[in-house]
Amino acid sequence: MSDIALVTGGNRGIGREVCRQLAERGFTVLLGARSEEAGKAAAAEVGALPLLLDVTDNASVVAAAREVEGVHGRLDVLINNAAITYDTWQRAATADLAVVHEAAETNLYGPWRMVHAFLPLLRKSSHPRIVNVSSEAASLTGMGGGTPAYNTTKVALNALTRMLAAELRSDHILVNSICPGWVATDMGGPGGRPVAEGAAGIVWAATLPDSGPTGGFFRDGHPLPW
Repeated sequence: MSDIALVTGGNRGIGREVCRQLAERGFTVLLGARSEEAGKAAAAEVGALPLLLDVTDNASVVAAAREVEGVHGRLDVLINNAAITYDTWQRAATADLAVVHEAAETNLYGPWRMVHAFLPLLRKSSHPRIVNVSSEAASLTGMGGGTPAYNTTKVALNALTRMLAAELRSDHILVNSICPGWVATDMGGPGGRPVAEGAAGIVWAATLPDSGPTGGFFRDGHPLPW
């Protein structure tokens, strides 16, 4: 019986490549997408199963969890990949807080909703993993100004990773934040490294052994400063 992995925002970019790599490893991959049409097309191309899912909509998240429970009965890996608003045009001192709020709905509350809804299914796994796709831009160690909506919501996601890792340790659920690096995607823009390289670090966290780390922040399997 293959492991079951769910990837949010799986119809393009890094999420799509993560789906492809996991499917190649023999996972049953659930490709989450807001658009039914886009999800079906991407899933067919990478060997995944489409799952209609909008992480900003609690009803959609709950419905997806019920569908996964009904069809598969459990979840082994949850990859919170969906993210929006790389707002390089903004500065914190003058930021449009409506933009920040909108980013938080996807980048922070989305993963939080997903954990709430899917935790019962993760607890049915013999080796559950939660992977939060973050960014080195969320590292307070090197943080300067700019990109406030994206950066602050990813900092908060890292905090959520730490709390969940501590709270779920007794359930043997490994929870880690992963920076894929600057990747040439629609969000990252041209000039980044190949998407397959960025996705590989996420797949690494999804396939950690039971003795693997939890509550960490990594890129390419190496720790990053918080």
